[in-house]
Amino acid sequence: MRKLTIPVLALASLAACRSSQPSMPAATTAESKSMSAPAAKFVLNYPQTQKTDQKDDYFGTSVADPYRWLENLDSPETKSWVTAENKVTFGYLEQIPFRDKIRERLTTLWNYEKFGIPQQEGEMLYFSKNDGLQNQAVLYAQAGADGTPEVLLDPNKFSADGTTALAGTYFSHDHRYLAYATSGGGSDWHKIKVMDLKTRQPLSDELDWVKVSGASWYKNGFFYSRYDAPKAGENNLAGKNEFHKVYYHTLGKPQSTDRLVYEDPKSPLGFRYVGTTDDERFLTLYLTDSKADGNRVSVRDLTDRKQEGTFTPLITSYEFNNSVVGNVGDKLLVLTNNAAPNYRVVLIDPKKPQEKNWKTVLPETQQKLEGVDQVGGHLVASYLKDASSLIKVYTEKGEFKHDVALPAIGTASGFGGKPNAKEVYYAFTSFTYPTTIYKYDLATNTSTVFRAPKVDVNPADYVTTQVFYQSKDGTKVPMFITHKKGLKLDGQNPTYLYAYGGFNISLTPGFSVARMLWLENGGIIAIPNLRGGGEYGEAWHQAGMTPNKQNVFDDFIAAAEYLKVQGYTSTDKLAMAGGSNGGLLVGATMTQRPDLCKVAFPAVGVMDMLRYQKFTIGWNWAPEYGTSDNYEQFQNLYRFSPLHNLKPAAYPATMITTADHDDRVVPAHSFKFAAALQAANEGPNPQLIRVDVNAGHGAGKSTKLQIQEWADIWSFAFYNMGVKPFGK
Repeated sequence: MRKLTIPVLALASLAACRSSQPSMPAATTAESKSMSAPAAKFVLNYPQTQKTDQKDDYFGTSVADPYRWLENLDSPETKSWVTAENKVTFGYLEQIPFRDKIRERLTTLWNYEKFGIPQQEGEMLYFSKNDGLQNQAVLYAQAGADGTPEVLLDPNKFSADGTTALAGTYFSHDHRYLAYATSGGGSDWHKIKVMDLKTRQPLSDELDWVKVSGASWYKNGFFYSRYDAPKAGENNLAGKNEFHKVYYHTLGKPQSTDRLVYEDPKSPLGFRYVGTTDDERFLTLYLTDSKADGNRVSVRDLTDRKQEGTFTPLITSYEFNNSVVGNVGDKLLVLTNNAAPNYRVVLIDPKKPQEKNWKTVLPETQQKLEGVDQVGGHLVASYLKDASSLIKVYTEKGEFKHDVALPAIGTASGFGGKPNAKEVYYAFTSFTYPTTIYKYDLATNTSTVFRAPKVDVNPADYVTTQVFYQSKDGTKVPMFITHKKGLKLDGQNPTYLYAYGGFNISLTPGFSVARMLWLENGGIIAIPNLRGGGEYGEAWHQAGMTPNKQNVFDDFIAAAEYLKVQGYTSTDKLAMAGGSNGGLLVGATMTQRPDLCKVAFPAVGVMDMLRYQKFTIGWNWAPEYGTSDNYEQFQNLYRFSPLHNLKPAAYPATMITTADHDDRVVPAHSFKFAAALQAANEGPNPQLIRVDVNAGHGAGKSTKLQIQEWADIWSFAFYNMGVKPFGK
């Protein structure tokens, strides 16, 4: 069964961001500051940002929101402000003497073939490949493992500037059709189109306003989820998304004739999404409610006419996370953390779905069970041991067969395939191990290299260690530290501290060509696995959720202090970074400890914790954060909300990054935070915001934009640390 994921605050690569002086609304004040950059006499004249007297009452507490007007993304005033801020930011970046050389080196590093994990469909193998500097990876088809690759879909032709991406591929079970999703400018809104794989020609089908959805094939069409089209005058990148619905689309028919499969008109919030098993016997319906962290599961036996139009409840509580792995005949294999914080796999009979009748197939272990693939009569289980992959193979009855030998400590992903598959493909990567594609033989338990990249770096020059440091409350937290061999612990090494800490998302070892530039110039990459993530199961996750979110910030601060005490770096050589929920992490940390580091990179962050739920799918994060609609949760949020905790202080050199098409964490979060930060800063360090055009939360960003952004990040960091890269 095809895996389904909900984009909560998906782990974001650092996203990008821009700024003229807006006309002033009535009854406002303006503030303007100038300052000198640390390594030059470059004077920053920030645009005047007007303040209004907007105040909101939260349970008797009056909270000022003077930059509320920046939430109106379509207003001339906001657009003018963004243009003005970008002018300042790029003016600053352009005067950094080594910026062009960094961009040139990144372009060289980036220029190598990158392969996606192949997918076997009948006799054909499908995979993505980027030749090196293409803006988007191309989808290829070839006959078997040894066939000649042919271009099937080239997303670089979807738009003139390369900013429209291929966001998902969904093959029909008979291998005849491909439904594929496209995303323009990084938006979470998708279009679904269809190709006839026999003729390689597109069909007329085109579905709009699709979000949080795949395409689950059944007979001559597929199930999918969508929202109604935005109302007239509503900004489709910021408006609140309500009343998610499931439809069935018949090939060749217009979307207006699609059959409604499920809706809940009494509950505007929550996701409704579906999947079909490979044999097209079961249709699975997943429901979330925006209050609890888990999901309900219901099923329909598509071979039983009596069940047409109805769903049988399988799991009725929203408390736990559940996902149907597949089926064994008339029973369903389900991955769940019900009574198993580290997850387990159970077999459920839809005719007797009560929990007392569940049969455990893969019991909970000390390692977190990240995912399971049912393929070729086997269950391939992916576990995490201290944030690194362990892969184990079982029979469908849960009998252990063997471990999959991996090349090193790192991250393995993939292993998907059909019920009759004899071979599957997976990717392996680590911090200095470029992503390599392997073919795995299920019968012989052997892996062979299918595609290995050739990168202009020597991994043997670097070393990764894992340390465990103590957080404020005594909790031991793991951290990966990567650097050149022979590093001197003299406290003078430029260090990039990156973390996430939320939404049950695990930060595991992975190769980043952009980070290699930092490493080859003597930099350190440090990645701690903070509470709130998924590295140690649900207990670790809940330790960083509301009302425990402060634990995440404490873990991050403790990581920075550990690196200093151990001699890796010093305050003047430390940068902290994070994207999305990690942007919140950086924003909260710099307001609590403005003295912690020299440089800060809060990317596409959730900065206004009192209003996040009012935009797009922000309401879906309520179980993670709590909302300002609840008194106790308001009190907790108000204590760490980055926007509301800025006070007059000397802040680190900061470059906020966001994008005009980010409709997950709307850019107003970053706009308001930047305005407030520029007003509050009393120190000499620059406080900039960089706004990318035709980009979103991170997914699908073109190669050109990625290189430009990383060149600016590394330039800003080196420059403000007083470090000259390339040994000069």
